[in-house]
Amino acid sequence: MNQGGQRDYHTHGTGSYKLSDFRSIGRNVVIEDGALVFNPQNIALGDNVYVGHYTILKGYHKKEMVIGDNTWIGQMCFLHSAGGIRIGKSVGIGPGVKILTSVHGEGPISRPVIDNQLEFGEVVIEDGCDIGIGAIILPRVHVGEGSVIGAGSVVTKDVEAYAVVAGNPAKLLRKRL
Repeated sequence: MNQGGQRDYHTHGTGSYKLSDFRSIGRNVVIEDGALVFNPQNIALGDNVYVGHYTILKGYHKKEMVIGDNTWIGQMCFLHSAGGIRIGKSVGIGPGVKILTSVHGEGPISRPVIDNQLEFGEVVIEDGCDIGIGAIILPRVHVGEGSVIGAGSVVTKDVEAYAVVAGNPAKLLRKRL
C-alpha cells in the first residue's frame, strides 16, 4: 500500500519469451500461438511437450515449474508456480485446467482478504496421470501416479496412485485396475 492507502500495482510483463529464455527445454516442444510464458528462466520443459493455444505458464521468481517428457497441456490452461509445480512424464492435462500454488491466508475480518499474506504450497502430479477438462488443482496437492481427475473437479487433497476422483471437492470414485 502506498501512503494514500492505495495498492501499488505493477505489471508482470507481456508473457512474451524466446525458447532460449527457459531454464531448460527439450526436443520437439510445441508452444502454440497465443500462449503466454512468465519467468521462463524458472521453467523446465522435457522432450515432446505440447502447450496449447492461450495457455498461461506463470513461472515465478522463487520456485520452479518442471514439466516432464511426453506431457500434453491443452488450450487455455493456467499454471501458476509461485509454490512450485512438478509434472511428471506422459501426463495429459485437458483444456481449461488450472493449477494453483498460492492462496491468500486468513486474517482479521477487518482486513480485505487480498491484503492477507500469501501462503505457498507445491503441486506434484506424478507420471501417467490424466487431468480432465476444467479441473482445478489447489496448493499442496500431490496427485499419485496413473490417477485420473474428472472433468470440472476441484482437487483440495492428495490423490492416491491409480485413483479415479471427481467432484467438488474431488472424491474417490474407484481405483484403476
